[in-house]
Amino acid sequence: MNAKRFFKKLILTNTLVITTLFIFACKTTSKLPQKIELSRALMAQGQLTAPQLAAFFLSRNPEADLTHITQFAQYYIDEAAAEGINSDAAFAQMCLETGFLKFGGLVQPEFHNYCGLGAMDADHPGEIFETEELGVRAHIQHLQAYATTEDIKLHKELVDPRYNWVHKTKYIEDIFGLTGTWATDPHYGEKIDGLLTAMEDFSL
Repeated sequence: MNAKRFFKKLILTNTLVITTLFIFACKTTSKLPQKIELSRALMAQGQLTAPQLAAFFLSRNPEADLTHITQFAQYYIDEAAAEGINSDAAFAQMCLETGFLKFGGLVQPEFHNYCGLGAMDADHPGEIFETEELGVRAHIQHLQAYATTEDIKLHKELVDPRYNWVHKTKYIEDIFGLTGTWATDPHYGEKIDGLLTAMEDFSL
């Protein structure tokens, strides 16, 4: 084999090797988990599944029961889907309001009140709902009241006792609008945003 043919064959071999490595690298990269970007809008479709929400919850409250929290998260997904509400944002707000279901404030676990509805003082510790599912529904309905105008009707039976007042007086579009409307904490929306960011990172 002369030198010219040798170098031509060497170049061809190297080209094939480089091409193969490039294709493999592209396939490997495409299989890497991509970070999920969660919407901060209240009227948006949630992206995380019940197992993903439960896994994030357990990372902050490892004493919780996996089966229970997964079902609890599914309530949020189902109720939010029925009313067009962002289940990721609602779940994050629940985590903030209840301290990941550890409570410790005016609202007690047996109230099934996951967003501080009606919690003002010792004489008004918060609304009480019969079941977890109804408590979650009330939370979603309260968010829907904030995020829609009066011409948008609920799809499920009303259980939020404060729904009509809010629907007539307040309107916001995202979690940041909850600051000063839902809560007096000047960093309320930012705290929910921080939880959503943590949920994004955790979903990788």
